[in-house]
Amino acid sequence: MKLSKAEILERCNAVVPNTLMQTLDISYVDVGEGFLVAEMPVSPKVHQPDGILHGGAMVALAESVGSAACFVFLDTDNFSIRGLEINANHVRSVKDGKVFAKASFIHKGRTTQVWQIEITNQAQQLISMCKLTTIALPKQ
Repeated sequence: MKLSKAEILERCNAVVPNTLMQTLDISYVDVGEGFLVAEMPVSPKVHQPDGILHGGAMVALAESVGSAACFVFLDTDNFSIRGLEINANHVRSVKDGKVFAKASFIHKGRTTQVWQIEITNQAQQLISMCKLTTIALPKQ
């Protein structure tokens, strides 16, 4: 049974309570063919001491949307998905507003997957480019 866009987003957002995603106010806002988008407000709660968005918060956002995309686009009934590596290149600072993270496949293999996660600001300017590598392990 194929789920609607609204049903997918509802399921993604249903797992947010009592997690790091709730702490960072991350919510899933869009999904389409091969991509998932999450948003996160930028406030002092996620700032580094000099008042700009903390790079670690951006990486947490990237890994959150990439991991959620695994559950949307991969066979999680028969496989456990685990992160192997994440990296990030921060190219612009943000002080307030919201940031958006879009996870898309670079490689969708049977065992390993590579995700590109672009984090942009409300003006759609690139803030950070991240790459997440995941592995699908057969459930025992």
